[in-house]
Amino acid sequence: MVAYLDPRTGETYPLAEPRWCGRGNAPLLLTELAGLHRGDIEGGTCSLWRYAAALPFQPETRISLGEGCTPLLARRLHGAEVMLKCDWMMPTGSFKDRGASVMLSLLRAQGVQAVLEDSSGNGGAAIAAYAAAGGMAATIMAPDSTSPAKTVQARAHGAALELIPGSRQDTADAAVRRSAELFYASHNWHPFFLHGTKTLAYELWEDLGFAAPDNVIVPCGAGSNVLGCGIGFSELLRAGEIESLPRIFAAQPANCATIAAAFLADNTPPILPTIAEGTAIARPIRLPEVLGVLRESRGGAVMLSEAEIARATLDLAGLGVYVEPTAAQVAAAFGKLLTSGAIAPGQTTVLVLTGSGLKATAAIADLLETRAGLAGGGAQEKTHQGVHPS
Repeated sequence: MVAYLDPRTGETYPLAEPRWCGRGNAPLLLTELAGLHRGDIEGGTCSLWRYAAALPFQPETRISLGEGCTPLLARRLHGAEVMLKCDWMMPTGSFKDRGASVMLSLLRAQGVQAVLEDSSGNGGAAIAAYAAAGGMAATIMAPDSTSPAKTVQARAHGAALELIPGSRQDTADAAVRRSAELFYASHNWHPFFLHGTKTLAYELWEDLGFAAPDNVIVPCGAGSNVLGCGIGFSELLRAGEIESLPRIFAAQPANCATIAAAFLADNTPPILPTIAEGTAIARPIRLPEVLGVLRESRGGAVMLSEAEIARATLDLAGLGVYVEPTAAQVAAAFGKLLTSGAIAPGQTTVLVLTGSGLKATAAIADLLETRAGLAGGGAQEKTHQGVHPS
């Protein structure tokens, strides 16, 4: 029987009882699920709910806005063929819709009607939208520096928005304190959210003719996409639908690379502002579990300078692919992994693009102004070299 699981102690809790953490605020997962076979896919459903058979239980009604089934485009970057998974092509403009749809559908089925979320923007927008679609009340806490393109979206969906002074971590800490008053439906904490993000793995498997890619590179802040891919591909492996896990790589800004630094045994990462605001997580709550996925899959981590992230953002835009800097990190990471030899040009590599460029209009406008200044003979931009995976 499926249950909530504290992976660090082995303690379990009944799934029927709504909860977001274990004893002592321990982060939870779910006990292992069997996964699904290709015959279990709901072929007539054009959303992530085509993989509903892989979820821990079926809600009576689903909160869905058509999320999932995003394009997988073949392109050439850094002299090699690569696949771009366009996961920003979601109702609210980011991959967070996967987790929001599944988490809120399952929580509502458990009787939860009002939720609290903290976010640097995209998660809050997704939770606000799906709460509105499901007739649920939502309170969103976000750093006061968050892009208005994201906070206005949450407000438009009817969520109560609270802007918190300070860092992204200050907002997360404030939300945990507030959880005594409202059910904390956090995209970083709740295991149901991870079982929404795992549908990315199922979708890539189906996109590629029911095969796993060799490599998957994801932007990484708290690590929900790393964990989601780890869960989803592990279920496919247990179901006998794939022969091995793809190698999973995490791309992070060097200015806030807690997970990458831990993987690369660099224990003193700086915590500085970054244009990749969606991955600026100073204290990821599932650090051991994220590192476990990277190691088990024989993947790795890449740290990227602000200049590298900026260049990747504009390079992708030059191909017609308009994503926010947070998402563009994977393109820069792909180049570095090719150069280091960690990834070979002939392998099937997927870059997961997670957020629309429309979410970061002001930041991208600044990048364009900087590029124009450099072209006009201004001061040369200094690049801090990132760390290659070992």
